[in-house]
Order: sequence, then structure tokens, then C-alpha cells
Amino acid sequence: MSLDRLKNCFERCKSEQRAALVGYLTAGDPNPAASEKLLHVLAGHADILEIGMPFSDPMADGPTIQAASERSLEAGTKMHDVFHLCMTVRKARPEAGIVLMGYANIAYAMGYRQFADQAALAGADGVLIVDIPPEESGDLDAALLAHALHSIRLVAPTSSAARRELAAKTASGFIYYVSLTGITGAEMGSVADIRTQVESLHSQSGLPICVGFGIKTPEQAAAVAAFADGVVIGSHFVSCIADHAGDEPAMLAALDKTCAAMRKAMGNGGSV
Repeated sequence: MSLDRLKNCFERCKSEQRAALVGYLTAGDPNPAASEKLLHVLAGHADILEIGMPFSDPMADGPTIQAASERSLEAGTKMHDVFHLCMTVRKARPEAGIVLMGYANIAYAMGYRQFADQAALAGADGVLIVDIPPEESGDLDAALLAHALHSIRLVAPTSSAARRELAAKTASGFIYYVSLTGITGAEMGSVADIRTQVESLHSQSGLPICVGFGIKTPEQAAAVAAFADGVVIGSHFVSCIADHAGDEPAMLAALDKTCAAMRKAMGNGGSV
């Protein structure tokens, strides 16, 4: 079997005639100890985990994930905690895909080489940096490539043809298609329009296409799973933490139930 866990995840899901469930949580939310338990719950349902690196100014994120970053930072979460959390998930779920997601300042402040080294040691498979466009990502890409880490690219409805072509050429692992023009947690765009865009991206790239931003219900997840290679759910999962603040058992139970509902809805071929 290939050591490329992301590739293996998508191939396994394809063999099961379903899309991959890609689940996001912010590392350290609401605190590092509880976050570890929550990530293990998420890993019990998701094929690929996106572990958010908390940041003080998460410009692409809506109120739900902004608040998650604030809770994490207020709890004292540092990057060594993020890498530790990643490592604990990797040890428990050797087959899972893991992507670290965040903003350029984090990797830049550490130094790209050190960041890539620590990400690889922690067991990550890829990195998605929201605010580094492909035209300016050469140094980070080189550092990631040296550790066989994937460079995930974002493509938005407003991306130009040239930008889409460049993203398709320079991405690895998968392409993350943003289903709306806006921030995380907003309302998902038209499913028909999203399908058209995903089909166009498939014609430009042989990589899997995952769709995220705004997917909040099992019905939406099922609709997108019918044509995308992966469905990314973030704010909907993160809301389980805020909705049960101060009650860790309820928080864990809510996340488990919510993840299970999404996973069941996506089923084989994306049927509810």
C-alpha cells in the first residue's frame, strides 16, 4: 500500500462508493485536554481530519470558528500543543488523513522549514494555508515537499481561469473548493452551481475535489457527496463545543451524534 494516506483515503472511499467525510476542529478548543478527546471523537467518523491552527485574526472564518480560535488561545494553546494533538490522533488512527489548516503568519513565524519538520514529525499528511496564494507559495511548498507533505489549494467561485489552472498545477493531495463567496459558516451556495464548478475542476486536475464552507445539514452533505470526492464540515462540528460550553460530556456526545448523522447521510453514493 502507498504511504500517501490522503490518496489511500480517497481510494478507499471510492471503492465504497461514497465521498470522504472531511471534518474540521480547531486545535485546543475549548482547551488542549478537551480538544484531544474531541479530535478522537471526530476521528471515529471522519476519513480526513482538518486540524485548525488557532490564530488571532482568522480572516476567512466566520463567527463560529473565530470564537473557537479565541477560546483556544485564551486556554493557552501553543503550536507545540497543536503538533502534540496531531500526533495523538495519528497514533490512534494510523490510516486517517490529517491536514493542518491555518494562516501564513503561523508557519512564517516558525520558519517554513521548522514548521514542515514539526508537521511531518506530528504525522500530518498535508497543509492548507488559507492566505498564501499559489503565486507566492514556492518557499512553503518546497519545505513541505522536502517532507512529502501535500500542499492543499483553495479554489473559490470567484477564482479566475488562470488562478484555477495554477492551483490545479501546483496542488497536491486534493483541491478544496469553497462553495460560496464569503466566510466559513455562511449559507452554502446553489448545489447545481457547485456541481458545475466541481466538474470543471475535475476536467483541469486529476486530484480529488473536496467541497466545504456552509455545509450544515445532512441533506446538504448528501447532495454534495453525490458529485464531490469529499465533503468538508467545519462550523457545524465546532458549534457542538460552544453549544455545550462547560459541559464536556455533553460536548463530546453532541459531536459524536452530529458526526454520525453527517456520515450516515453521505452513505454510499451520497443518499440519505
